[in-house]
Amino acid sequence: MSENVAILGLGTMGGGMAANLLKAGHSLAVYNRTAAKAQPLVNAGARLASTPAEAAQGASVIIGMLADDAASRAIWMGEDGALAGVKTGAILIESSTVSPAWIADLAGLAAQHGAELLDAPVTGSRAQAAAGQLTFLVGGSQRALQAATPVLKAMSKEIVHLGPIGAGAKMKLINNFLCGVQVASLAEGLTWIERSGLDPKKALSVLNTGAPASPLLAAISDRMVNRNYAVNFLLKLMAKDMVYAQNEAATCNVQLTTAEVSRALFDDALAKGLGDQDMASVIEPLRAK
Repeated sequence: MSENVAILGLGTMGGGMAANLLKAGHSLAVYNRTAAKAQPLVNAGARLASTPAEAAQGASVIIGMLADDAASRAIWMGEDGALAGVKTGAILIESSTVSPAWIADLAGLAAQHGAELLDAPVTGSRAQAAAGQLTFLVGGSQRALQAATPVLKAMSKEIVHLGPIGAGAKMKLINNFLCGVQVASLAEGLTWIERSGLDPKKALSVLNTGAPASPLLAAISDRMVNRNYAVNFLLKLMAKDMVYAQNEAATCNVQLTTAEVSRALFDDALAKGLGDQDMASVIEPLRAK
């Protein structure tokens, strides 16, 4: 069934998600701070809105895909924010990687406007977004999820309902914490390999077929070896996610000591001006030492 959908944010992930909504036959309004990014979608049939509120008008499902809490707050609550255009009964879907505290606030604001929120961040990166192969990690009511499922299916290979509102955000932070630690340790390990005299190709073959193997290790090691830092996941966003993860874990009396150490590597890369490159570039300050 076709829905009137709005998507707010057309960055690394949002553009691919929006394209798949159009392919599935949904009527789509898009908003992006840099309007030029929306042009391919407009050419494919999307309606370009000049404000988030305009994008939200008439939409039964409104999706946010932004960088962080601040960007999400601005798109929903700011001047001409999407909440101003939300119709009664709409389903809001926050797919950004944000803090559970902000999700709780946004759920309350949605209710005040007669709408309901799902927090539904994703696993996967640019390639999965473009291919419609994301996994949605969902928190919220079963009723809202059922209503939003046709829209989510257009962008995904799997939808995992983890529990009440906030559950998706918590799971995503745990996921990204583990990814960040693995990327940081790989950067150190590969730098060690390169300086040890070992053949990097043979050494990585051992790692990628042995106990440390994972899809992330394979993808990131390839980017690091080839110094290919075209963005699949921005380094600055991984650094942000590690901070959010540490803050959230602390509410459960868990100290993420490995996150603290890994964050130091990402912070060093940020200081070297690598924030807008792929997170695999975290290896470069280590190589330079």
